[in-house]
Order: sequence, then structure tokens, then C-alpha cells
Amino acid sequence: MRFIGRKSELSKLDAEYNRDSSFVVIYGRRRVGKTTLIKEFLKEKTAFYFLATEELESQSMKRLAGVVARTTKNTLLQKVVFTDWVDLFQVIADYKPEEKKVLVIDEFPYLVKTNSAFPSILQNVWDEILKDSNVMLILSGSFISMMQKHALSYDSPLYGRRTAQMRLAPLPFTDIYAVQKMPFDQAVEQYAVTGGIPKYLEFFEDGRPLEEQLKDTVLSKSGFLYEEPNFLLKSEYVTAVNYFSIIKTIADGNHKLGKIAGILGQETSSLTPYLSTLLDLGFIEKRTPITEKNPEKSRKGLYFIADNFIRFWFRYVYPYKGELELDNMQIVLDEMHKDFREKFVAFVYEDICKTIFVELCRNEEITFTPSRSGSYWLNDFDGDTEIDVVSVDHQNKRVFAGECKYHAKPVDAQVYFALKEKVNNATEIRKAFPGYEVIYGVFSKSGFTQRMLDIAKENVTAIVCISDVLASNAIKELTKAGYRVPQDISITGYDNLPISECCVPPLTTIYQNRLHIGKAAFFTLHQIKSGIQISSVQLHTRLVERGSVADINQH
Repeated sequence: MRFIGRKSELSKLDAEYNRDSSFVVIYGRRRVGKTTLIKEFLKEKTAFYFLATEELESQSMKRLAGVVARTTKNTLLQKVVFTDWVDLFQVIADYKPEEKKVLVIDEFPYLVKTNSAFPSILQNVWDEILKDSNVMLILSGSFISMMQKHALSYDSPLYGRRTAQMRLAPLPFTDIYAVQKMPFDQAVEQYAVTGGIPKYLEFFEDGRPLEEQLKDTVLSKSGFLYEEPNFLLKSEYVTAVNYFSIIKTIADGNHKLGKIAGILGQETSSLTPYLSTLLDLGFIEKRTPITEKNPEKSRKGLYFIADNFIRFWFRYVYPYKGELELDNMQIVLDEMHKDFREKFVAFVYEDICKTIFVELCRNEEITFTPSRSGSYWLNDFDGDTEIDVVSVDHQNKRVFAGECKYHAKPVDAQVYFALKEKVNNATEIRKAFPGYEVIYGVFSKSGFTQRMLDIAKENVTAIVCISDVLASNAIKELTKAGYRVPQDISITGYDNLPISECCVPPLTTIYQNRLHIGKAAFFTLHQIKSGIQISSVQLHTRLVERGSVADINQH
């Protein structure tokens, strides 16, 4: 599979490479693409890449010596029997001292398993040899708990040495879809299963229908991913039945702590340690309504499975392992036919829409600067209170509210009106973001009806104010909200007060002679008292054109 995305990660690694002294820690779950990222970064660089494995320490030294021998083209090193790590690292430091070199120790935890003192050895090597030897050191690993304990934590001998760290996440949908040659709905459904894990994507690239690919890769006893979650959990020493039970309960649609505890017959306090471990490892995530000021302490938090593939496996594979062991795939396929698109994929689609919205903002296709993005719900996920996508732009005091529909039919206007009603009824949103302008959006897999498109076309292009004071305030608030005056909206005032020339842009307004108004009023009143009938009095005004009104052809 070709290299996809990771622009920010590569940029960070390049920045570290240009430092005088750099020690980078890269970690993340298995198959997320750590090694692929590192190898892409190492192109056209002098590099020593060592992949640790479960083997005797002496064998690891011998293999590293082989790496050094091939990189330095010094065949004699292959005949040397190294008994001390320090000697090996010294050879690396001494090789072309004027040239920048990169030393990669991939799957670093395996070396720790072999020798618990290895972090201390590496600390000494970094401090005394590598730090000042024009060497960039990269430690990488898939065992998240061990990487945190032995490379990142305060108790680790390596603490304080690293200059950068990155926890590699799955690829976002937008990066994957940009290089795929398939319809949007197929890409979404594939992503709902693979979750943006590069290694998984390799098994779903042959162009066959998703169901056929699932039969071979996931549902077959010999399939590559048939036991994948077992491997992932066991690799982190998470072997207790409780962990599987918790994940299965969440996969079944139970997200509240109390409900999870009730189904499992446990006290909520007894589940907390298990949930904390699963959260720390990235198997689950805790989401809170975007209105919560302190998400970590919020009682409205809901638990979800963080990984799409694990969510799929526990929803459609784990409950039917007995049948699958007897080669009865049809029972899983029947279950998928019931609700795969309507419930499973539709949920993933909401997260995809959040990613798409942020991407549109980043590309300035939408004038919005997201400060925070998420969802909103009152008590639990249900159609009456949930708003799928909510993003806040604190800079311009705006809130984006979006509804996501993974339907076979085009979305009609009632979805938009229902969204507006939900926002209007969401008092917590108004309390959390007082005075913020609300912008509405509807995401649809199957497009929109003409009625919905007509509503979207309705756009205010000009505001006529009855005074210059109101007009100047309007310009100020529109600018805060991200609108451009007059490119997006034209503004006119009335009176031609001195403030009109001080606005940015200067205000187009109507000039009226106040002295003439006063004189006309006096003479009109005098004539009325004298019994003279007056039908109307006409006073002349003058348009003062400045910069707040665009040419009509621009709108």
C-alpha cells in the first residue's frame, strides 16, 4: 500500500532532524503505521534501523551489529561478538561524525522484556555518547502501556531526555478517501470497518464487494483479522474477562457508566479501574457534551469504543464465535443485513462528518475557526436531544450545529427545520455560548431535495439600517462573525454622522440636512396653527457612497 497522509507527523520529524540533538518517541497501537512512517522519513538519510524482536539479548546485539555492518559497509563488524550495548552504540556514534545520522530502535519494549535494565543502559548511552554525536534517536513501540512506562513516565530512566513524542492515530477518512477510487458510500462503509488502520486497508483494496472481503479476512477462521482484538488486548497484558465484557456491553449500545455496571452486575466503582485502563490504552473513549466546561469531571460522559474495527468485531463477530467456528458465516451476514448501514455505519458517518467539517474550515472553504468540536446531547443519545456535530468558534463567537443523515434518499427540508428546533430547545447551548451566532449545516450521503437546495440558496446579501449608529454596530458584529463587508454583505446607514467615516470599511449612508429638517418642521407647525392645510413636505437627501456596499454584480 502506498504511503498516505501523515504530513504533520513528517513535518515534525523533519524539524527534529534539523535540531542539534533530538530524541523522539513514537508509539501507537499495532498496525497503525509507525514503521511505515519512520521508513518514509528515513528516505535519503543515513540511518540505522533496528527492529527488536522476542529473542535473547545476545541475539539482539548480533542483529544490531549486522545492521551497523551493512550501513557502514564494514563487513568486519559481522564477525565481532559484542557483549556490551555501549560498544555497539559507540560504533554508530563514531561513523562519519560530521554527517547527521538517524538511529531507530523499533519495538523498543521487546528489549525491555529481555533486559529490564535496558532503559538505564540507553539513558547512559544517550547522555554520554549519542547526545553530542550528531545522532537523532527514535524509539518506537506498539505496546502502549510499556512505552508509557519505560520511555515516557516520570519513573523511567529516560524521562526528560526526549525532545518530542507522538502517539500515532489511525488515518482520518479524508486522507484515505483522497487516494481511493471508489464511490463515497463504499469508502464510508469500508472505513466503518477498517477505521483508518493502514494495515487493515491492505486487505480491502482488491475492488470486491465489502461483504466478500469480510468473509475472507474477518469471518473466516483462517482470516488475518479473525482474532485481531484478542491479539491487541493480550499484547497489553489485558487478559481478564472483565475487559472483554465491558467492551462487548459498550458495543451493544450501552454508553452510560450506570447502565454498563447494571448489565454486568457490578458496582460502578468496581468498573472504574478497568475503564481507566481501556481509556489509557485507547480501546475506548469517553465523550461529553460540548457544553460541558469540565469534561473530565462531567457526569454526562458516555463511553464508546474508539476503534472502528474493534467496534465491528465485538458487534458482529464476538457474539457469534461459536457459529463461526462451525463455518456458519450466514448468521453474521444476516445480522449485518438488519442494521449495518442504518445503525453501525451511520454512527461512523457522524465522526466522518466532523472530520470533513474541520477540513473544510482548514481549507477556508467555510469561514469558521473551530476552537472545539464534538456533539451535544441532553441525557443520552436519542433523536430528540442529540445534535450530531457541534463546533465552537470562540474567536468569532459562532456555533456550528450539524445533522448527519446516512440515508438512501435525499434529505428534505424538515431535517433542517428539526435541527433548528433542537438547537432552539437546547438551553444548555445558549447558556454555554451566550450571544453566539448559530450556523446550521446538514450532511447527507445521498444529496438533498430541491426544496432543501432552495432553502440553502436563500442568503442575505444586504442590510439597510435606519441609523449610522446601528449600521456601525452591524459592521462590527458581522466582522466578528467572520463575514466580510461588503464582499459577503453590504451595509448602509442613515444620517451621515461623523462615525460613518470612521467605520472599517467606511459606511455608505444617506445624508440629510438637519438644519433644513428643523426649519421645515417649524414652518409646517406654524402653517397648521394658522389654519393652512398641509398635505406633505418633501426634503431632499443625498447618497454618500463609501466602502460598505458592493457592486450589485458581486452578489
